[in-house]
Amino acid sequence: MAGRTESRACQAPGAGEEIEPVKGNERREQEKTSPETGPAGMNAVVTQQGWVDDHTLLGRERNGTGRDDARRFGVGFREVWHLFGMKTMHAAGLVGSVWMLAGAAFCVGDEIRVPEDRPTIQAAIDAAESGDVVRVSPGTYRERIRLKPGVILRGAGDNDKAGAEATILDGGGENGDAPGVTMAEGATLDGFTVTNVGRYDEAVWQKNWEEKGAKQAHEHIGNFGVPAIAIAGVDCTVIRNMVHHNGDTGIAIRGVEGKRCAPLVADNLCYRNMGGGIGSMHGSTAIITGNECRENFYAGIGHDDASPLVMGNICHGNIRAGIGISEGASPVVRGNQCFENRRAGIGIRTGANTRPVVEDNDCHHNEMAGIGVEEEAEPVLRGNRCHHNTLAGIGSQSGARPVLVENHCHDNAAAGIGARSGEAIAIRNRVEKNGSTGIGVEGDARAVLVGNLCEENRLVAVGVPAGGEAVLVDNTLVRTGGMPPIVAILKGATAAMVGNTVRGGGVGAVMLDGRLRAVANTLEGANGGSGIVVRKEAEAFLSGNTITGYRKPVSGEGRVVGEPEGRESTR
Repeated sequence: MAGRTESRACQAPGAGEEIEPVKGNERREQEKTSPETGPAGMNAVVTQQGWVDDHTLLGRERNGTGRDDARRFGVGFREVWHLFGMKTMHAAGLVGSVWMLAGAAFCVGDEIRVPEDRPTIQAAIDAAESGDVVRVSPGTYRERIRLKPGVILRGAGDNDKAGAEATILDGGGENGDAPGVTMAEGATLDGFTVTNVGRYDEAVWQKNWEEKGAKQAHEHIGNFGVPAIAIAGVDCTVIRNMVHHNGDTGIAIRGVEGKRCAPLVADNLCYRNMGGGIGSMHGSTAIITGNECRENFYAGIGHDDASPLVMGNICHGNIRAGIGISEGASPVVRGNQCFENRRAGIGIRTGANTRPVVEDNDCHHNEMAGIGVEEEAEPVLRGNRCHHNTLAGIGSQSGARPVLVENHCHDNAAAGIGARSGEAIAIRNRVEKNGSTGIGVEGDARAVLVGNLCEENRLVAVGVPAGGEAVLVDNTLVRTGGMPPIVAILKGATAAMVGNTVRGGGVGAVMLDGRLRAVANTLEGANGGSGIVVRKEAEAFLSGNTITGYRKPVSGEGRVVGEPEGRESTR
């Protein structure tokens, strides 16, 4: 075929011998019948190794043909291995599964070169067929392009950053209303810079940076707009691109009713876009991994009614959250780094149907909370590390109902964990060295705290201000110095304490202005004071507590039931 070059041989990795190249119609006929390289052969290998049956490719449904899987990933063992990398593959549990691909033969289609064979990228794409590779030489190409199904579009270089920097798609600014790149089913975009799609406004960006995004219009969040790279209702691969200084979202992923939208978006750099760096919306279920998203106008990675897997990304310096989750989105957000964002590291909001699983992330040095939850959202937060944030390590408010398990919140300027309203369940978290409270339950919030370790927080280990309700079971609350009490239950607040260990200094283990029921707790003083200070108009119902090391086990003018004043230990 004119304009094509004979480029690659089909070879089974490890076979030790080359196979004669097959092109065009001959190749396609061979694939239909070959038990080794055709769809049936590939599918048998994948199924035998358990990748499809056991892992279902991180949530992807089985499509019945291994050829489609290979095409989607761009295609072949070397590309798959380089794309994910050893660390990511181990994290995803896929190392053994990918090695089995080395035994299968991959047939890569013909190669069309730009500008050698076709003068423009779009002309080359139009001439390509599914499985063909369009290889683009270094240069700046002033065009907006639309891919065809199964076509692989590669920039200069060999899977490195320099290739993306050298191969530039310039969208022409405000001249045009199409995305910079429109993806197609099974297509691949690999190694380009995509820039100048729409208008990047430095003055507007800087103004909102200074305001921490407080005056940004929210109606644009979740809108597909005119992104630099558009993925709408297709499975495809977008890898190793640089996407910056565009007038809308860098990479936008949108589900379409009746179609699956589970693309792979990996190892891209998205920065200084006037939308989010990467946006996943409208039912999409992408794999978003290994990307760096920084200095974007909204979130680094944003979610609106979508449920992708978001793993191993770096999101920093964005005007809003590093990762934003809203409007019924329920992604799995795992192993990401979110730091130095103008708002939260990870922000979760907007409705009880917003139920992400957020685990094993590092959220630090953000200018609000490390992880912020609000507006009735119901996430599971597990095993995250939140430290050195300007507000709380993890904060919830506005009716949110998070479940927090085994998070480590330390050295935050405010609370380690703070619940301002709604309901929170906190289990086995470690909360230490925060600037105010270890765990705070205030406003009309209700919290159940089980098995947490709160130590050396500057003010109190657990604080329950007016209106708060808390149940504390089997927690260890420690502070070696300081004057404040270790547990403070203020006027209008209610608490129950069962089986906790409270140890350290201060005016008392527990300062009570509200109502308390305390059963089988151990209170160990260090420098005088009282075990439980029951202030005027407060009520304490006490049973089976052990109080040592204080001048008085119980003191104050309030009502005490079940334990007479002055006993060294309770019955």
